[in-house]
This record gives sequence, structure tokens and C-alpha cells, in this order.
Amino acid sequence: MSTVVFLAALLLSVPVAIVLGVTAIWYIWESGNTVLYDSFAQKMFGGLENYGLLAIPLFMLTGELMNEGGMTRRLIVLARVFVGGFRGGLAYINLLANMFMAAIIGSATAQIAVMSRAMVPAMEEEGYDRGFAAATTAAGGLLAPVIPPSMMFVIFGVLAQIPIGEMFIAGIVPGLILSATFALVITFIGWRQQFPKGNWMGGRDILNAVLGALPALLIPLAIIGGILFGIATPTESAAIASLIAFIVGWLFYRELEPSKLGEMFKRTAVNASMILFMIAAASVFGWVIIYEELPQKLAGLITSITSDPFTFLLIVNIALLLVGMVIDGIAAIILITPILLPIATGSYDISPYQFGVVVCLNLVLGLLTPPVGIGLYIASSMSGTTPSAILRSLWYFLFAVTGVLILLSYFPILSTAFV
Repeated sequence: MSTVVFLAALLLSVPVAIVLGVTAIWYIWESGNTVLYDSFAQKMFGGLENYGLLAIPLFMLTGELMNEGGMTRRLIVLARVFVGGFRGGLAYINLLANMFMAAIIGSATAQIAVMSRAMVPAMEEEGYDRGFAAATTAAGGLLAPVIPPSMMFVIFGVLAQIPIGEMFIAGIVPGLILSATFALVITFIGWRQQFPKGNWMGGRDILNAVLGALPALLIPLAIIGGILFGIATPTESAAIASLIAFIVGWLFYRELEPSKLGEMFKRTAVNASMILFMIAAASVFGWVIIYEELPQKLAGLITSITSDPFTFLLIVNIALLLVGMVIDGIAAIILITPILLPIATGSYDISPYQFGVVVCLNLVLGLLTPPVGIGLYIASSMSGTTPSAILRSLWYFLFAVTGVLILLSYFPILSTAFV
């Protein structure tokens, strides 16, 4: 009966955190093990007693400070230095700027919103189709859950009880592969549609662009460098990054007004609290998983079908593509990690880092696929074009992501080489 309650609540579009909590309450009542009610609140708060979770609001705050402080615009200008002269240069600038932003924001939806406002009008002015411009920007947002820092990696690391810093490192090579694949897609479409030829910047403009962006580049360097060299934990790196973003935006660029900090703190608190509430609710939902022995039952079913790790990951990928179409990626990662991770590591000896990278990239595809596709609708709203117009060009990128997922599933070394 608790399964019926769970599915019915999801179909009625009840917030996932409420679904998890209500299902747990119903299961406790149904099982007669009502002594668990006494520790319900304690279990919820216990789910949040993890130092790594502090990275979530801190990375969100860093993104807010960057947007207000003018750093996004300067990173886009810097991207023009490296790829602006190629045919279809502005499309490559869009991709490279998204790579810079992915190394700072860590949230696909936030990145799509920011970059759609900045890049789509500029691309349209230079003769690009608005649907393609929005599709390129939306696809670039898929880099955020893979290139560190990634909020989904933070949540997966907490749920899987593995070091978040090592999870970040596992995403570097897959993120670069995905970026290179997107560049090939842009080249292919540009060759077919004969994109406008770009112009290389002059020496003085290059110098100004590099010098202007150097303070902003301190942020990804602080995040990734601090983790790679063991100087700081991901949470400490996030705190340092938010401090640098504030100082750079306020003192160097002089675009960030301290009077706006209160509003930014409020937005950060609201957005972070939704994610943290889901994690807390997932802790009590774990009772249902434990008492129903869902991982063991599912493991028995899947291992009767195949004993091959690659085939198992293909099955998981297909299932998660369907899940991601109807459930938000962060909510889905909270739901499926406690169920599928023990099967992957216990029955198939799959590295949790490989599994985490594959699952996080897979689930974020749901941001751009109907019927939910919140990232698709954000790009549509910010760019002033229809979702169908975006999808016409977006399919090329989605097929590219599917190819990368298969590659990451078959070659574990791509995500475990440096862990």
C-alpha cells in the first residue's frame, strides 16, 4: 500500500520531499512499527548532519555573487579570445563560456538561466537562428552537473558516503569529453548551415579581455585547485570562492553593491532549503527501503537478467532516462542512489565514482526533455522562443550526451583514472 501512496503522490505532482515523508509515515503506520515515530524528527535532522552539505548553499551564493558582480560578462569576453575567430565563433564562445560557468556555479538550471540572457540575444544579432542559439545554451547547461563543482556530485557523495572532493575529480575527464563532443556537434551543424565567420580580436582587445577576466578566474582556480592539491575541502573551497566573488565584484569590478547582499542571502537560503529538505526527507524514506529490502530484491531481479556490468549500466541508463523525464534530477538522485548504488557496487563491482558520474549526467538530461523539462522551459522563457524551436536543434546535443553516457558506462577508467 505504501508503494501505491508513493506513486499516487508523485503522479499528483506533490513535492518530492513531501512524498518521501508521507510515504515513510504511511509505511510506519502500516507495518505497526510505530515506535519509529518517536525518532522520526531525529532521523530527518540526522540526514543533514553532514559537513559536505554546507557546500550546496555556498556554491549557490557564489553564483549569485558572480551574476551581480559582472563576472559572467567578462568570462564570455575571455571565451571570445580563444574561439571567436572560427566560423560559428559565437557558438563556440557560448560553449566555452558555459565551461567556465560550470566550473563555478554547479547548477544546470541556474547556468541555463544566466547564459540564456547573455548569449541568445548576442547570437541572434549576428545571424544565428534563435532556436539554435537557445539549444546551444541549454546544452551547455548540461556541463554543470559533470564539471566540478557540481551540486549533484555533492548530494551523491553524501548519499554514497564517499569523499566529495574525489567525486569532483572523477567528473573532470567526463566533463572535458562532453565539452569536446558538443564542439563537434557545433562544427557539424555549422558546416551544414554555414554559420557566420567570426573575427579574431586584436592584440589590445585580447590584453584587455584577459586582464579583465583574471580576477573572475580566481574563483574556478580556488575551487578546483584547492580540491586537487588537497589545500581545502569542497566545502572550504566553496566558502573561499564566495568570498573571492564578493571581493572581486565589490572592489575590483565595482558592480556588486553590499546593499544587495541581504536579497542574495535570502534567495540562496530559499533555494538551498528546498534541496536540503529533500535530503532530510530521504533519510526517513530510507526506513521503507531498508524494511522492504528493495536493493536486495532488485539485485536478484537484475542479476538474473545479466551478470555483465556494462549491460547493467545500460539497463540503469534506460530506466533513468525515463525517470528523469518526469522527476527533477536532484530529487531523482536522492530517490535512486540508496536503491541502485548497493547493487552496482555489491553485485557488479562498479566503482561508486563511475556510477555517480553516469547517473548524474543521465538524470540531468531530464532538464531538457518533455514532459517536465524545466531547463527547456527556462531557456524558452529567457530567449523568447518556443520549446519546439529549441528541440529542433537540441536533439543533436541530446544524442551526443547519449553517446558519452555509453562511453562512460563501458570505460570506467574515464571517471576513475585520477581518483
